[in-house]
Amino acid sequence: MEKSTMTLTRKIQLLIDLPAEEKKAVWDKLYRYQNRCFRAANLIASHLYVQEMMKDFFYLTEEIQYKLADVNKNEMGMFNRSKTNTTARLVFDRFKGEIPTDILGSLNNTIQSTFSKNKVDYWQGLKSLRNFKKDIPIPLPVKCITKMRYDPEKKAFCFNMLAIPVKTYLGKDFSDKRVIMERLLRKEIELRTSQIQLKAGKIYWLAVFEFEKEDHLLKPEIIAEASLSLEHPIVVQANKVRMNIGTKEEFLYRRLAIQASQKRIQNGIAFCHSGNGAKRKRKALHKTENLESRYVSHRLHLYSRKLIDFCVQQQAGTLILKDQENKIGIAKEQEFILRNWSYYELQTKIKYKAEKAGIELIIG
Repeated sequence: MEKSTMTLTRKIQLLIDLPAEEKKAVWDKLYRYQNRCFRAANLIASHLYVQEMMKDFFYLTEEIQYKLADVNKNEMGMFNRSKTNTTARLVFDRFKGEIPTDILGSLNNTIQSTFSKNKVDYWQGLKSLRNFKKDIPIPLPVKCITKMRYDPEKKAFCFNMLAIPVKTYLGKDFSDKRVIMERLLRKEIELRTSQIQLKAGKIYWLAVFEFEKEDHLLKPEIIAEASLSLEHPIVVQANKVRMNIGTKEEFLYRRLAIQASQKRIQNGIAFCHSGNGAKRKRKALHKTENLESRYVSHRLHLYSRKLIDFCVQQQAGTLILKDQENKIGIAKEQEFILRNWSYYELQTKIKYKAEKAGIELIIG
């Protein structure tokens, strides 16, 4: 039976809601948590790999049992506890008192789940064991978030995260983050285990929300056919109605203009007066940082939203993306198209919006 709910992740910046003199201790605590997560994640992955490959250790004696199970529940088992609890107890004992066990438990469950999905590829040599880096996000279980509220004076959503008072910084929010947070306070949607990312001196909350899928009067027998092309980002047809979404001039030429602008700035930096250092010299370049990726993300969100709105309007319960494999293959052969036409990113945005609206997506 198809699930009636789905999850959605939003990246929200957080500010520590404490006096300046107390913030250093909070940052030290967060970086300590991140370091312990980094070390624990690699330990868990290594132990899981060794456990799974135990049967290939042909040089062990015949008395060694190979079943990865609790000996109390299975006489052939080689563990004195459950398989999940082996790595959990490992990191609990190693980092006791240095990091909350709720974080370690959530980290262990996530890595165990990911490992189980990929262990066949590990065994066949199709994938290498994942190596976790020092900037790993910190898991944030729901129980570690308390006192969620909206503060009119601070004009921000405030809550305690790991016993640390924080507030959201949405800035000029043109997305749906504020609406989602308001729905969360009204308990219209649920919060799930999220993550905290420390990056460039900032704290980002990778919040995971679970909500009911949109209820539209869709008919599965009505099929909308869409194709992604260079002339128009999306061309869609349903019920003998055809619609072109976006144009080449609107998307591609604007993107090339941003690239050319950044190239001119880079070439001109060599002739700029450095003044107080390299930072002042590259000031103009910093203003355009991530400008292209932000523009592309915004346009693809808009195009995918228009596509799903068209399907809902036509009551199309099925959406087919035609000839995608061929187009992606052509894009890989032509460097210009691969660099400037975001087929995969657009396809990803269409996929989650279709799932949210209850539309079945078929990629041909």
